[in-house]
Amino acid sequence: MSWLEVSLLVDGELAEAVADVLARFAPNGVVTESTAIKFNDEEDEGGAVGPVNVRAYLEVNDQIEETRQKLEEALFYLGMIQPVPAPTYKQIADQNWMEAWKENYKPIPIGKRLMIVPAWMDSPEPKRIPIKIDPGMAFGTGTHPTTQLCLELIEKAIFDTRYSILDPRSSNIEYRVIDVGCGSGILSIAALKLGADSVLGVDIDVESVVNSRENADKNGVGQEFIIGQGSVAEVLAGQFAYKSAPLVVANILAPIIIRLFDAGLADLVDNGGEIILSGILAEQAEKVREAAAAKGLRMNETLQMGDWVALSCRKQRTGTPL
Repeated sequence: MSWLEVSLLVDGELAEAVADVLARFAPNGVVTESTAIKFNDEEDEGGAVGPVNVRAYLEVNDQIEETRQKLEEALFYLGMIQPVPAPTYKQIADQNWMEAWKENYKPIPIGKRLMIVPAWMDSPEPKRIPIKIDPGMAFGTGTHPTTQLCLELIEKAIFDTRYSILDPRSSNIEYRVIDVGCGSGILSIAALKLGADSVLGVDIDVESVVNSRENADKNGVGQEFIIGQGSVAEVLAGQFAYKSAPLVVANILAPIIIRLFDAGLADLVDNGGEIILSGILAEQAEKVREAAAAKGLRMNETLQMGDWVALSCRKQRTGTPL
């Protein structure tokens, strides 16, 4: 079976109307991709702005020319209300329309050991640890700089820390991780595959909790990944398996991280342990550093990718000066 890809690059206001037109002729669905994201404020997760690529896949059969003509007629009538660019066409042979968009997603190497791999693909580098995530999901997929920075620091925390008695390779103490705002579970899954004994992942969104478990199953991760709905307050209240851990990660947004410090985020970190903070724009980093320092955390490392920053901080051991 072969398919005809039809695509139009339109502005955001027109995208929905064009998608509705294409959907009449493409029963398998329509794909819309934004070319830019706008943030309304520092806590906004962002929304699509600028040109949007709207694509659909038509089955090539005896009626394809008739279908194409009807589609262009429908676009013509839409263009009488608002100008519509001419569609472009591309022949796609011997694959279904779902496979066509998957071609755009490639494995992403992270640090020295990790590889983010689309769920349908095997890792091209067997020596790297694969983390399988479906890029079509609405949650964290490893493509955003904040996630990549977090993963790199998690790898360092578990593998490259030599001086901590909680180093999982040199101690019999269970190496636990708490993932605050776990989203897709990608950070938790990576921590377990890197050597953590168990991870507690919490998120206030119940859909994220479900999504994390689905991704854990894809990666062969079982009950060592404890997932629950909640945040810092619920962990400190003892609603989950443990209240603190040698490693805590929070890939959220800078203003939320600062508020979570007031809610007790630093109390989740064991003495001598580490906390990794991400989702921070470069201009917000100093405020986060100040909030961390106020809770007795010492800066350990800063990584930056584009406009985004991730911080690693360490909690002093009892009786040890900063």
